[in-house]
Formats: sequence, structure tokens, C-alpha cells
Amino acid sequence: MTLPSPASDDQSAVMAFLSRPESYGLHGGVVQRIDTHCSVVFLAGDRAYKLKRSLRYSSLDYTTRALRKDACDAELVLNRRTAPALYLSVQSINRDTLGGLAFDGPGASLDHVVVMRRFAQSDLFDRMLDDGRLTPSLMRSLGEAVARLHLTAQPTPRFGGCDAIRDAIANNDRELARVAEELDGAAVATLGSETRAMLDGIAGLLDRRRTDGKVRRCHGDLRLANICLYDGAPTLFDCIEFSDEIGCIDVLYDLAFLLMDLTLSGRGDLGNAVFNAYLDLAPETEGLRALPLFLALRSATRSYALAGSAHRRADPAQAAERLALARRHIDAGLTFLAPHPPLLLVLGGDADRVRREMAALLAARTLPAPGARLLHHGPNEAMVWAEAGGVLAAGCSALVEGRFADPAEQGAAVALASRLAVQRIGFWLGSLPADLDPRLWQELQTSDGPSAAVARAEPLVSTIAGTLRFPIVPPT
Repeated sequence: MTLPSPASDDQSAVMAFLSRPESYGLHGGVVQRIDTHCSVVFLAGDRAYKLKRSLRYSSLDYTTRALRKDACDAELVLNRRTAPALYLSVQSINRDTLGGLAFDGPGASLDHVVVMRRFAQSDLFDRMLDDGRLTPSLMRSLGEAVARLHLTAQPTPRFGGCDAIRDAIANNDRELARVAEELDGAAVATLGSETRAMLDGIAGLLDRRRTDGKVRRCHGDLRLANICLYDGAPTLFDCIEFSDEIGCIDVLYDLAFLLMDLTLSGRGDLGNAVFNAYLDLAPETEGLRALPLFLALRSATRSYALAGSAHRRADPAQAAERLALARRHIDAGLTFLAPHPPLLLVLGGDADRVRREMAALLAARTLPAPGARLLHHGPNEAMVWAEAGGVLAAGCSALVEGRFADPAEQGAAVALASRLAVQRIGFWLGSLPADLDPRLWQELQTSDGPSAAVARAEPLVSTIAGTLRFPIVPPT
């Protein structure tokens, strides 16, 4: 994001009003102020009051009261899709009868604020990640929440498609050029050229997805910092309201920000849980061809944001840490784009609970990112193999787990792998039954637990955790 243009609209009186406990009827209380790039948030009692700064960026304009009021109204409407209990109202700040300021007073309006119900900062998902409080179960719930948003969001066919992604690449190029010296210019240039090359190969796909309704009014800034735990459920908030170009995007481009965030945090296992829960509700096959590009673009965007924040850090050690993380995001973008042949994993055995637990571990540790599509082999056998085939054809790995008691079921996996020319590896939990071909199945003993069994599988599958570019942090 480029530096803001100066604005003449003086907000000093409004900020002073919002900084006083008496303005909220909190005599003797404390008001906490949080400054962001575009807003100032005042925490008072059990409420948060968000004031938009009078400024202009290339992607937003808050320089007049009318524009800020419109943005507040839009923020309320859009965020109530996912966080109706958090987003309460828009209130005006006016002159009162004595010439002072008051909420919804009788005089002329000076500004507006979005009023939110306050929640504990420790319940932000980025904080919970640092504290080790994010679980696979919670992340599956998050994946479902994102899918529900996308399935019900308004289609926006005027936006998206290959032209929008080409603009996103150009914007990344411009912003990264400002910090290229700190980030290693060669890597930045390579990332730009490789993203453009991949776009050329999937331009038609992106345009078809727009026509098919896959470009929608999404969240737009789906990072862990914009998700909180509220009433025990993952809650998305602070979506993009100020720019149609940023908010009206391909649904997988929206999801990619969250998956990238988790991968770069070393928790690709949690990202894989989100990914699979999302696809369970909002199936995707061919569209997954675009996911590596979307992940790389999100990584590049985060890189220049981190580099920019490093310049604002007074502490040299903190600035250096930010720059190191920014460089890592450039490397990650190149890794996302690197070709990784998809793999078909098949996991059989009659110990259902252990098999399913191990399947989740294996899926999370399989390249390419964000891991394998996890499918359960049940009564709808034809549908399972059809989805697995579509996922593999799109370049994403697939893991199908089930009992596989019937030899015909076992042969279906071999036939699919042969048809798509992908590598297939079969694992069987426990001793291999006599009717299974030992050339096609590998025994995995699980008496000491699924995690130990996965570790034993590492020599057999080169794409499992030991060779991942993004190491998975073991759950505590």
C-alpha cells in the first residue's frame, strides 16, 4: 500500500472527544486507543468505536465526511454477514446544544464511527496461534465458516478474471519495487516474472470462473488477524469495504490469504484442515489449478506490507525481524509456484478411528501446498474417485481413505493413477491381507500411534514432512 495523500479534514476535535471516558458515560474509566493504517479504534467499556482517518490511498478515499460515512455504512452491512453479534451500529458525532460534541447530537455531523461489541484481544486467531490454542477442530469450523460466506456472497461478474489478477501482479510489482533493495531484488524480479508466466497459462480458467459465478463479494483480507473466537465460534470480521477491486474477487483468491498465512506460520497442518473443510462444503476441482498463483500473490502482498512496517519500527531488532520475514515471503511465493507433481495416496484398513486420524496427518504433510484433498471412501465410491481425479488433474494431491475390503475397490485407485499418470502409494494399517498385492501396498503398524506411523512412512513418500519447505510445527 502506497503512502497516503495528505487530507485537509481536521479530525482532532473528534479524536479528543473519543479519547475521553466521559464521552461514553465512563466517569473514572479508561479509554484504550489502537492506531491502524486507515483507522483509529477506541476501546471503551464493552464497546469498540472505529473512526476512519481522513486520508487517501491509491485504493481508498476517506478525505470527506460523506465518504467516511458511506464507508462506515458499508462496513456495517458487509461484516454483519459473518459477525452480526460484533457489528452493532454506525453512530454520528455531532455538536450538542452547548457547542460540545455528543453521539447522535442535535447539531451538524462532524464524523461517524462504527460501533462494535468488544472482544478479548487474546481471542484473535493470530494471538491464539502464537499461544498454541488453534486446534484442527477449530480450523475445520473456520473452513466451514469461510465456505458459507462464499456460497452466500453476492456474485460480482464485473470484477475478477485474468485482468484483475494481472492488475494485482502489477500492483505487487510496484509496491515490491519500493523495497526491492532490502528484499533481494533478484528474488523479487523472479517472483514477478513467474507469476505473470503462470497467469498466462490459466487466464482462460480465471475468466471462466468469473462467468461461472466464482467471483464474489468476499472478505478480501482473510488473515488470522481478522478472525476471532467469539461465543466459541470462529468469526470473520474487518472485511474490505473500501474497494470493490479488492473485495470482489475469486473465492479461492480470498481463501488463499488464510492458507498462505498458516503455511508461512509453520502450521500447514491447520491450513490443510481449513482447506478440506472448505472443499467439503464448497467443492472445487479444476479451480485448484489457480491456487498456487493465488498463494504466491498473497505471499508477495504480505511481503511488501511487512517490509513497509519494518521502516516504521523504532526498534532496529524488530525492524530486522520484519524484513527477514518479508524476505521469507518472497521465497515462499517462489516455492508455491514451483512445480510439484501431485500424488495419489490411498490409506486402507479396518481401524476406522486410527485410519482417519492418520489420514489427516498424511494429507497435511503432502505437497504441493496446502496439502492433499482428503476424501473418505464410502458408499458414493464413484463420486469419490471422480473428485479425486478432478483434484489430481488440477495439480493437487489427493488422499482417499477407507476400508477397501473389496479387491475391485483396491483396483480403482490403481486405474485412476494409471489414467492420470500420477504416482500412487498405498498404505495399509496393520498386517497386509493375503489378497493385497505387496507391490502396491505398504504395511504401516500403528500400535504406537498414528504420529509414529506417519514418521515411518517418511522414507516411503518423498513429499512427506521431512522435505517440506514449510515445516509443520508439531501440536503441543
